[in-house]
Amino acid sequence: MFTSNIGRLRFFFYSFALFIAEAVAIVLCIAITIGFAGLINSMPGPSRQGLAGAALIVSLLFVALRGNIAWRRSRDANGAKWILWAYIVFSAIYALLQAGALLVIDFGNPESTPSGLNLLGLSIFGLWCTILWAKPVAGSNINELTEVFDFEGSLPVPARAERTTTSVATAAPRAAARSAPAPQPFGRPKPAGFGKRGL
Repeated sequence: MFTSNIGRLRFFFYSFALFIAEAVAIVLCIAITIGFAGLINSMPGPSRQGLAGAALIVSLLFVALRGNIAWRRSRDANGAKWILWAYIVFSAIYALLQAGALLVIDFGNPESTPSGLNLLGLSIFGLWCTILWAKPVAGSNINELTEVFDFEGSLPVPARAERTTTSVATAAPRAAARSAPAPQPFGRPKPAGFGKRGL
């Protein structure tokens, strides 16, 4: 399940589902630790450390899940490795900065929100779009198809090679026997037809 290739549509829906699940998980972290009223009325600093730690753990967990589906999608489309790793690394950095922003943000001062998060978020979105729209490689899902429609059981690679070699070896003498001319008798050929004189 976590190693098979995925196409564009499944990658889009998986990413959307993970985004919603992460948002719900962050809301639950706030509600369980200090609550929304406590977050708004609290001062930045040590009073939010529990919330920041819980949010960091949850975010890194979802980074791993997003990295898994991005790796499967990139393998399906034979995408560039640097795009995949940039997406994973930037997502991890964003999770760290997001947890840090919960420690320093002051809801009474809008300028306390770090502007670098928005730029990093746009970069991650651009990498995500690149992975999404990568063109799939023809025949990339052939292993999945053979697993689903395998009626006689799959053969290992050495057995397939041995069967191919055997069939070629047996077909060669047959072809040679068919192409060889029939032997001609020595002496005068017999006349065709009925009787001694023929027709």
